[in-house]
Amino acid sequence: MTPRRQSGRAPVTSPAAATVFTTVLTQGPVSRVDVARRTGLSSAAVTKASRPLIEAGYLVEMDSAQGGVGRPASPLDLRTDREFFLGVKITDRELIGVVTDLRSQILVTKFHQLPSRKVDAVVDGVSEMVTELLAESKAYKQRTHCVGVTVAGDVDRESGFVRYSPFLHWRDVPLAGLLAEKINTGKTDLEITVDNDVKAITVAERWFGNGVGADSFALVTLGTGIGCGLVVNGGVVTGSHGVAGEIGHIPVFGDGPLCHCGATGCVEAIASTDAIVAQARTATGEPGLTMEEVITGARLGDAALRRVFARAGVAIGRGLASMANLVGPERIIVSGEGLDAYDLFADEIRETFATQAFGAAAHCELILRPLPFEEWARGAAAIAVQTLFIS
Repeated sequence: MTPRRQSGRAPVTSPAAATVFTTVLTQGPVSRVDVARRTGLSSAAVTKASRPLIEAGYLVEMDSAQGGVGRPASPLDLRTDREFFLGVKITDRELIGVVTDLRSQILVTKFHQLPSRKVDAVVDGVSEMVTELLAESKAYKQRTHCVGVTVAGDVDRESGFVRYSPFLHWRDVPLAGLLAEKINTGKTDLEITVDNDVKAITVAERWFGNGVGADSFALVTLGTGIGCGLVVNGGVVTGSHGVAGEIGHIPVFGDGPLCHCGATGCVEAIASTDAIVAQARTATGEPGLTMEEVITGARLGDAALRRVFARAGVAIGRGLASMANLVGPERIIVSGEGLDAYDLFADEIRETFATQAFGAAAHCELILRPLPFEEWARGAAAIAVQTLFIS
């Protein structure tokens, strides 16, 4: 199977072209002079790199504005409707799909329930989602060439294999190839890219969110799992084996519970949604408690439930501090559905982080970032945009 192909649409064929394209993508409209100043490229290199992008309709020269030293400047900006992108986020219960423009602005959102976690059912569901999204507009059918699909777990983007997804109970699934075979029938010829969901969100955050302007930052997601995406020296860290930033599997309690990964005392085994619910049920002797009931009880002052959240906060704080000590990011963005309960362990997170972070690492800014579910699919679309300039 060949899960990915080079489309050859956007003439982003050199590092200079990729630099110019991403600068305009994230900071436009911007003049060539400013592109040169911000990137270190020469003015001639910027002009050479931008010309084919303008000719292909990806960049556009805006009306001249008065530039420096009395000379007019024609800022470069993105033609956002030059191409559209699909993003699909796979969860253990549903699919979230979006159509976005070239700046990953969401134009259409759809939610589909999954009847099963089995591979065939998910592949069929993603294929149906893609068909429905494209049917929303004739322009989408004509100008959509890339689909990004994301899933939690260990994903090898280059091969399109999901090596391990704990929530789907998958191992070694050639997802990109299966999707390409299912979707690309008849005249359809879409490039399928599969990646880890948190890494994809990190790409979107780097380009369009709280990561803009930061040379290094971390995005930590709290929820069913504890995920982390890292940007260092302006690039998303993928790891030599496709695994990096797994803060959820840092051991923080020697006597902690067994994690699904096989280790003990991991952050995720103590502070994920499922782990908090399990500990709350044990602490109260009520086996039917839901997360909503656990949160409500803790806010009403139930001491046992508050201790569960406090321990989770300590685990998260230790994980954040370990990551800050190793990587030294400028800021840490904390997001995910787990933010719904943030008030119940915020003090423990911040106090533990301040205590465990070494020296100046404790000054790392912590930013709370709400993450609606459709933002996960937007991240998937962002990795589809990436295919324009990743060889």
